[in-house]
Amino acid sequence: MNTRLTWICHGATAASRKGLFPLDEPLEEKAMAEAGRMAAPPRADRTVMSPALRARQTAEALHLEARIDQALCDCDHGRWAGRSITTIETEEPEGLMAWMSDPEAAPHGGESIADLRARVAGWMDEQSTLGGHVVAVTHASVIRAAIAYVLHAPLSSFWLVDVEPLAVIRMTSNGRRWSLRLQH
Repeated sequence: MNTRLTWICHGATAASRKGLFPLDEPLEEKAMAEAGRMAAPPRADRTVMSPALRARQTAEALHLEARIDQALCDCDHGRWAGRSITTIETEEPEGLMAWMSDPEAAPHGGESIADLRARVAGWMDEQSTLGGHVVAVTHASVIRAAIAYVLHAPLSSFWLVDVEPLAVIRMTSNGRRWSLRLQH
């Protein structure tokens, strides 16, 4: 069964511009306008989104009627949520280094990168059994985990993928394997 998956990363937030671990913050006004000017995503059999406000606002700006899917939540940053990366680097340098170098580590009490990839991979494999076209509005971390999964890349590559706000990434599955699809 063939499946097409179109990932859309939510728009920019003040927190992302300030280097903060995210909370449930809204999009910047500029990001709402940018999303509104994007080309309409192709028709989909299923349109889903993260429950986060920034994902819901992005879907709304794109005129998508999407249902919330908890599997598309951002990485759980535990007690680091809402705090700056600079502050964490100062207060918990060993914890930050462990989190960024060991995919199994979760020094913040939240979700490890390995756990995030397992959650995303499970969701993708479920979508593959359903077939059709899925549009998913979610977070850069979820999309990075998906890319690492599709490419069978080591989890250390998670940090090497830069997913910009409002980026659109396409993948396909033939029911046996996923492929990253690049197009102009």
